[in-house]
Amino acid sequence: MQKKLILPIAIFLFLIIGTVLVVLYGKGYRLDFDFDKPKLQGTGLLVATSQPDGGQVFINGHLTTATNNTLNLPPDTYNIKIVKVGYFPWEKTIKVQKEVVSATQALLFVTTPKLESITEIGVSNPVIDPSGTRLAYTVASQSARKNGVYILDMTSRPILTLQSASTQIASEAIDRFSDAKLTWSPDGQELFATIPFAQNPESPTTYLIKSNGFNENPQDVTETIESILLVWNQEKENKEKSRIDGLSKKVKKLIAENFKVLSWSIDETKILYTASSSAKLPLIINPALLGTDATPQERSLKKDSLYVYDIKEDKNFKIDIVSQPTDQGSESLRWFPDSRHLLFVDNGKISIMEYDGSNNTVIFAGPFMDNYAFPWPDGSKIVILTNLGNTNIAPNLYTIGLK
Repeated sequence: MQKKLILPIAIFLFLIIGTVLVVLYGKGYRLDFDFDKPKLQGTGLLVATSQPDGGQVFINGHLTTATNNTLNLPPDTYNIKIVKVGYFPWEKTIKVQKEVVSATQALLFVTTPKLESITEIGVSNPVIDPSGTRLAYTVASQSARKNGVYILDMTSRPILTLQSASTQIASEAIDRFSDAKLTWSPDGQELFATIPFAQNPESPTTYLIKSNGFNENPQDVTETIESILLVWNQEKENKEKSRIDGLSKKVKKLIAENFKVLSWSIDETKILYTASSSAKLPLIINPALLGTDATPQERSLKKDSLYVYDIKEDKNFKIDIVSQPTDQGSESLRWFPDSRHLLFVDNGKISIMEYDGSNNTVIFAGPFMDNYAFPWPDGSKIVILTNLGNTNIAPNLYTIGLK
């Protein structure tokens, strides 16, 4: 009888031990042979990913693997560098913790970006809509019927060439729309086209034009612009309120007392802001979440300094740039479509940095006009306005390929 029980009991114990070993292995535990005395050592997982993949992964200066791959590492802080031929290197300090998965999520940018033209007829004053998918601009170099206001749809189907992705929405048959300053409505359905009066520049004429389709008879709203602005501002306030209402009471209080919000990331999980006062940000999530961004954060705020707050991770990062954006938003600092990067223009250079301020990479240092640099909705390119340094020709829209 006892012999008959031995085999089932052995199988049962084997299954239990095997299950425990599989669970421990899955959590990152490995046998460590120290002076011929094996012991179970807890490790963490490093998921080394990059876009595009196929980059070499250096850990503390040693070529260890390639992306995309997962490594078991003893708990420690590591310098991770990802290198791929033809791309700018990516580097960051990653903290590996026992039984925790840490990831690199490196976005690599090409060192030789491709420049392609979008327009050929001369462009002025491009302005991007609130959704980040359409550019409105003016044209002054053609006939009266072809001059006016145009919109570039950056979500056009591949069947269309970039040159055919623009449509005219207002001509000079009514007024000098080629000289207009354009302002988008909060919902992107309308624009103000403000045209200076030659004899009295301080008394311009403002038209309200629809963004979808050609405007045969644009509406002159010069005398009622204030009432329309009140409606637009109310729309902005309602949208901001809906964003805030979805947050916890502690985060609401944090924002109300310390933030002058400039813009939200596309996925609305991060806030770009200037500090409304010098203060110490209290911890909302304590203890901190495991496997989060290991970049040192800054919770001691200095008034008017620039920061990014990550709502999900309760992390706050200082952004060190020369040109500070205004509280009206920023033409020189914009969120990249992936919500993990910022597009920054300063001193004639276009850079992309991670939202925590790391990996600040100069993407383009060629000639372009003012702060006119806009990310393509899928993050594959940047739109700029340039005459390529030739002052004898009118500037046009070009794309800078990033992939």
